Amino acid sequence: MNIRKLYPLLFLFISFTFYAQGERMKEKREQIKAMKVAFLTSELNLTPNEAEKFWPIYNIYDDKQFELRHNRMKGSFRKINDDELDKLSEKEATALLNQIESNEEELFQLRKKFISNLKDVLPSVKIIKLKRAEENFSRKLLQQYRDKGSKK
Repeated sequence: MNIRKLYPLLFLFISFTFYAQGERMKEKREQIKAMKVAFLTSELNLTPNEAEKFWPIYNIYDDKQFELRHNRMKGSFRKINDDELDKLSEKEATALLNQIESNEEELFQLRKKFISNLKDVLPSVKIIKLKRAEENFSRKLLQQYRDKGSKK
């Protein structure tokens, strides 16, 4: 399997870990969001006009993506993470799988709409740079997480 396909999943599971730890993690999320804004700003080299139009669209997208990944999928992954997985009936497993597929489809449609909205604001090259910058940020965040874990 291509390692690049694992990054979103790794980021997703790290995000679940952050969400599970309550208020302290809300602060952590805000810190990560601030780091992400700074990273994307530097990578995209947006003009003032582009930035003025880009950030409201991006923030709405990012918030909806977070909600989908964390709030809606939380129940699904709770069953998977518990020891209950082996106890699921085929019917329950099918329902869970359908819910996961539905959430993944919603995420895909959200991303599609986001890109469509960006086409009115940014040139296509910068939209592609955004995708690359998001992946690079996730990679950087994972590396920091790994480095922090190895120091303990």
